[in-house]
Amino acid sequence: QVQLVESGGGSVQAGGSLRLSCVTSGSIGQHFVMGWYRQAPGRERELVAVISDRNDTNYAEFVKGRFTIVSVNAKNAKNTVYLQMNRLKPEDTAVYYCMFRPWGTSDRHWGQGTQVTVSS
Repeated sequence: QVQLVESGGGSVQAGGSLRLSCVTSGSIGQHFVMGWYRQAPGRERELVAVISDRNDTNYAEFVKGRFTIVSVNAKNAKNTVYLQMNRLKPEDTAVYYCMFRPWGTSDRHWGQGTQVTVSS
C-alpha cells in the first residue's frame, strides 16, 4: 500500500512563489513516476509536472520556465517530491494533487490535494 502526504499549498499574490511537498511511503518499489496534477473548478484534472526515479522530468507547457520538480529518495523507503512554483499567475489557482505510479503500470495513487490560490 502506498501513502502520499502533501503540504505547502496556500495563497499568494501574482508573481509570488510557493513550494509543494509530497512524501510517499509504503510499497513504492524502486522504479516509479511521481508528480503533480491540478484541477481548477469546472475543469478536468491536468498534468503539471512528473519525475521518474531516474530523474527524467516532464512539464506541462504552461509551467515550463516557472515550475521545477525535484525528487529526493530516502533510505527508509520514503520518497519526497517537491514542486517549486515561481512567477505564479491567477490561472495557476487550483487544487494540486500529488500522484504516484509504479513504473510500467497505469495504477495511479493520489494524495488528498492541496489548494493553491493566486490573486491578481
